[in-house]
Amino acid sequence: MKELAKMLIDAHLSISSVESFTVGHFASRIGMNPGISKVYRGSIVSYQTMIKHKVVGIDQDLIDKYGVVSSQIAKEMCLHGQKIFDSDICISFTGNAGPDAMEGKPVGLIYIGIAYLDHVSVFEYRLSGKREDIVEKALQLGIDNLKNEIKKNTSSACIE
Repeated sequence: MKELAKMLIDAHLSISSVESFTVGHFASRIGMNPGISKVYRGSIVSYQTMIKHKVVGIDQDLIDKYGVVSSQIAKEMCLHGQKIFDSDICISFTGNAGPDAMEGKPVGLIYIGIAYLDHVSVFEYRLSGKREDIVEKALQLGIDNLKNEIKKNTSSACIE
């Protein structure tokens, strides 16, 4: 997380997060880095479905059609978060960390959305392990994906 924080600060990229099954772990960890207040805008923990709709602003019809454990909702979470926090980047985490199947979707199915300026990427993973293991793996995947997006976008900006 320290490397990600440094990359964000050095590139002057603001970031926010909208989290579900990770219950604020991303926010907690990024917030522990010295100097992060220069770029970290905040987080919403939208654990329950009604919060995704009422607070984050995701259309109930989309939730009803795809379920909250879906790429579509991960995309909407990061897009809405990016607008709410007026941030350059917003990462979202939604999925099923167990212990039981949810919406007919298996434990370990997770989605990570990243809104980076005007581009959105959504990553799907099928993870295994206990609830804590799934959360830890998801956080690391989110950090890795963010670092890759920043490297890709800042290196292309330097070439032009």
